[in-house]
Amino acid sequence: MKVTLSTLDTHESSFTPLVVIELAQDVKEETKEWLKNRIITKKKDGVRRLLTSGIVVQVFPLHDNEALKKLEDTWYTRFTLKFQPIDRIRGYFGETIALYFGFLEYFTFALIPMAIIGLPYYLFAWEDYDKYVIFASFNLIWSTVILEVWKRGCASMTYRWGTLVMKRKFEEPRPGFHGVLGINAVTGREEPLYPSYKRQLRIYLVSLPFVCLCLYFSLFVMMIYFDMEAWALGLHENSGSEWTSILLYVPSIIYAIVIEIMNRLYRYAAEFLTSWENHRLESAYQNHLILKVLVFNFLNCFASLFYIAFVLRDMKLLRQSLATLLITSQILNQIVESLLPYWLQKKHHVRVKKKVEALKADIDATLYEQVVLEKEMGTYLGTFDDYLELFLQFGYVSLFSCVYPLAAAFAVLNNLTEVNSDALKMCRVFKRPFSEPSASIGVWQLAFETMSVISVVTNCALIGMSPQVNALFPESKTDLILIVVAVEHTLLALKFILAFAIPDKPRHIQMKLARLEFESLEALKQQQMKLTAENLKEECRAGGKEKAP
Repeated sequence: MKVTLSTLDTHESSFTPLVVIELAQDVKEETKEWLKNRIITKKKDGVRRLLTSGIVVQVFPLHDNEALKKLEDTWYTRFTLKFQPIDRIRGYFGETIALYFGFLEYFTFALIPMAIIGLPYYLFAWEDYDKYVIFASFNLIWSTVILEVWKRGCASMTYRWGTLVMKRKFEEPRPGFHGVLGINAVTGREEPLYPSYKRQLRIYLVSLPFVCLCLYFSLFVMMIYFDMEAWALGLHENSGSEWTSILLYVPSIIYAIVIEIMNRLYRYAAEFLTSWENHRLESAYQNHLILKVLVFNFLNCFASLFYIAFVLRDMKLLRQSLATLLITSQILNQIVESLLPYWLQKKHHVRVKKKVEALKADIDATLYEQVVLEKEMGTYLGTFDDYLELFLQFGYVSLFSCVYPLAAAFAVLNNLTEVNSDALKMCRVFKRPFSEPSASIGVWQLAFETMSVISVVTNCALIGMSPQVNALFPESKTDLILIVVAVEHTLLALKFILAFAIPDKPRHIQMKLARLEFESLEALKQQQMKLTAENLKEECRAGGKEKAP
């Protein structure tokens, strides 16, 4: 692999680059000069156009080794139970990534009460349904309160960072957007134009049928899993040995692994389809991608649990499947997302070091090594996958809490290591991403709130299906259904009342924002009065000149 770095060829060892731009191998000198001039004159669209055309391969900022070492020392190098240095993370990676780690830490601490209460409940049998009613009710209130309290904590953080109230910026076309060159009616600038109806045709005639086909395939795989469960159960009933009792968990483990593989394969397909739909704005691209991935992941991860709960009505199998899916997915995510990439990166680092030592050129070997090493690092694609993992975990904990109260305890144990593995991933596995300002966790707040609403319905239905509750209404199932629906509506009403009663922003933040708005209006008023007074003076002077003989 041939690497040329123009900054190194000049032997200017005092020069420390902040951002690396990798060009394609066959780029002409005229193109390099044009790009250099665009950068010097701060024309932002130059790099974007070259990324779209493939002339620029990638653009990334270099890690600041000294600042990174200080951050690592206070973040994850010592495995101790402590709060993360969120402000330092924000200073190095930006608000978007800092908000993710802040949410991860908050969510982990919020799970601890559920884990502590769930442990003794796990020791009771399913027949003690009255105890589970109390636990499920607490879970439903808990899920609402933690999401509302997070809004307040998020508002405090972003106010401190100065991103709570951000003006909406005009979005430029995203890299990869293509079309016939024309004049944008809004900006008056030349850029690619693509008809909206073509995009809609691609979405409804190709993307939507493909997503439906994937959902059908996911359900087909789920039915194969149930055939494997029936085979393992039949084998155990016939032999009754210890090894067949262990074999009962094998179908769930295999299915959990298949689910993770299908999720990742579908993610690549969803990214390809969303890019092919040719969305002009990055926000539109992200919204369509999130919708595709969330729908598939929800069905793929939870369809079997809903089928076991409401079709098979096998609470023992539901508890076993939920535990296996949760634990297996957490272990796989830790290995695939952090440990395996870190091991591969370490091997690559050794190869780069040998290559640098073999060089005889008079260059800054340290800088050369850093650029070559980071050039081959993976690109951090954003917090989407990280939030998705927490979203699915929240589903496992809340949807069927009355069946498996131990889920919260396993989630806490996973998240304690997740904080450190994600920190390692950001500092040593991926290139340093460009920082992006954020005021909140965005659409994920709505996703978590939607999951908490669904959990009300599932937990009420599960308790209503228990043999003990059914025994209270031996003659009329209609009365039972009406009571379960009434309880479910009451809990939903309580959730919405709590959400309304807890302000999204703390009182002191509201007062500071109101004060800021008042001062801005006063400043604007003073400026308008000053301009009016100056205009009046000009008019008086002009009038005086006209009257002069």
